[in-house]
Amino acid sequence: MRALVALGLLGVFVFAGAGGAVGEGKPRHVLADAAAGTLQPAVLTTTAPGGGTVQKQMPFLSDAAIMTAKSALFNEEEDKAIAADVAAGGEFGVAGDATGSGPGSLGCAKRDKGKGNKRVNQDCTFRRQAEEDIAANPSDPNQLTAGQNDSRVGFNQCGIDFSTDGGKHWGDMLPPFRQRFNSPESDGVNTVVGGQGTDKTYDFGSDPTVAWDSHGRAFFSCLMLDIGTDATGLYVVQSPAGAAGSFYFNVPQFGRSWIVVEDNSPAASHDKNFLTADAYPSSPNRDNVYTTWTVFNFTCGPSGTDYCSSKIYGSMSTNHGLRWSKPEEISGINPSLCDFGNFFNPADDEHACNFDQGSDPIVLPNGDLEVVFNNGNTPDVNNQQLAVHCKPSGDSAAGTAKLNCSPPVLVGSDVLAGAPRCNFGRFCIPGHYIRTNDYPRIGVSTDNGHLYTVWQDYRNQEWDIQMAHSYDGGDTWVNDGTVNPDSGIDHYFAAVDVAEKGNGDNVGVSYYRTERVANENTTPPGGFTFGATATCGPAANQTCMGDYILGGGTNFGLPFEFKVVAPPFSPPDGIQAGFNGDYSSLVITKGGEAHPIWSDTRNVDPFAPGNGVTHDEDVFTDSLGLPNGTAKPSVGQIGKR
Repeated sequence: MRALVALGLLGVFVFAGAGGAVGEGKPRHVLADAAAGTLQPAVLTTTAPGGGTVQKQMPFLSDAAIMTAKSALFNEEEDKAIAADVAAGGEFGVAGDATGSGPGSLGCAKRDKGKGNKRVNQDCTFRRQAEEDIAANPSDPNQLTAGQNDSRVGFNQCGIDFSTDGGKHWGDMLPPFRQRFNSPESDGVNTVVGGQGTDKTYDFGSDPTVAWDSHGRAFFSCLMLDIGTDATGLYVVQSPAGAAGSFYFNVPQFGRSWIVVEDNSPAASHDKNFLTADAYPSSPNRDNVYTTWTVFNFTCGPSGTDYCSSKIYGSMSTNHGLRWSKPEEISGINPSLCDFGNFFNPADDEHACNFDQGSDPIVLPNGDLEVVFNNGNTPDVNNQQLAVHCKPSGDSAAGTAKLNCSPPVLVGSDVLAGAPRCNFGRFCIPGHYIRTNDYPRIGVSTDNGHLYTVWQDYRNQEWDIQMAHSYDGGDTWVNDGTVNPDSGIDHYFAAVDVAEKGNGDNVGVSYYRTERVANENTTPPGGFTFGATATCGPAANQTCMGDYILGGGTNFGLPFEFKVVAPPFSPPDGIQAGFNGDYSSLVITKGGEAHPIWSDTRNVDPFAPGNGVTHDEDVFTDSLGLPNGTAKPSVGQIGKR
């Protein structure tokens, strides 16, 4: 067993807070318990090579799922009341008609007047929109779709956005799918555990993601979540060719149409999905749609309510999203990479790579599928980025579709030693007091199939963006180094895409930056607090600011040149504090135009609401040329190159 003898596994502690009540007969509802803090990440304690102990935190539910559950659990009445907080007319402009026409960005256009960029969400509420994805129609680069976590109606939903003129104007909507009943018993093969559902509607949604196929069909995906039960599910819906993402087919109350997976069990809590489609006209799998996600199992331990594993699953559709293949576990087994696989659940393989989170799929020009994900089956506090290569086959409607994935290979190391934590118990960006993660994102050259993966880690004793590449279809990966040229500030939530054609791959990477607080490498007892956001500047008494970056270069000639695309913005505050999504996104169209998408707090709520939010989170994008060059090392300054 790799490293186990040297490290001498001592034990496991599952920090469950008030979880003692669970053993006394209280049923565990995963999301509600995570939101209340009575379910915490499992911690595996080992002996370090030089002596002493090392505590390694296991993967946990995505921050988006937890934060949206908190809103549903603790802010229900407040959310419903303040959802009517509308600044329509007069000072802030009026809401648009969501047609994508009219001067400027539609909807409350004056809220960011004079500050550049295009506001994507078009509501007039001061409600959080964050955690965004973006994609372009390969047949018409003027058609863009996006999605974000959207709390305009109180409980979080997945907001849908679309543009028909290259991002100059945007329309938006909330999905009309909220009448779906949790019913795994009616889903056929589209369930992991099966059994009886709640036969009630879901409370909220999270983790939006978008894609297009070769015929101009747009696809939108979202998690379905419930606060009072263990009901979770995942749907993918289609916007037909010609609709440009402006409307989508509906999800039925029961049955398996558009449903990827659905369960009502702590043994299958679905989380952190991403979506991709085969848009290559010459691909043998043309127009197939794929999604991957994490399945958490919380049925282990003495009480039968603790962490077992968090495996990556995948599914595919060969009929444009209407029917999906049976969910299959794809994170696999690798004795040279993964240990402890059966520690929490003796039924699992010792070398299963099953402590996973944050997968991202991409299609290669030959129709194969590559999936990267973060893995914690390692012998120290650091994690690793892994990848599986899949050769899809079969028919999803006929029940013969399979992903056929290889065992995982190593993409790169994920160094977390010394990374800061905040008082909510997670890795964080202290300067903005927001949760952060180390999930990888993947991009591909549609010309030659070259793959690039980016992620953030703490190898440089600050959060920096790392990159690896594969030129053999994902069989082997080479670590390239740090993407950002500047130091002294934190870099996080990276996204990657590759421009078409040219001599070499013009790789684009976008990411956030935030000022660092004093002594950030030493987490104080209990973790950094919101007060840390006011400790920047020469006198350590100014608000820590952030911005958003678009970087680019040729192949792996790091570090990349970059442009600042967002004005400096302050930390989220009030009930929005602690969260600015789990990811941002980037798409580069056939014409070489880059469209990064992110959320920031430039818009100020002038009405002093009771929820304490003075800096509202909105989603923004821009259309600009991709930088291309190798940058010189520098000291980072927010708002400046």
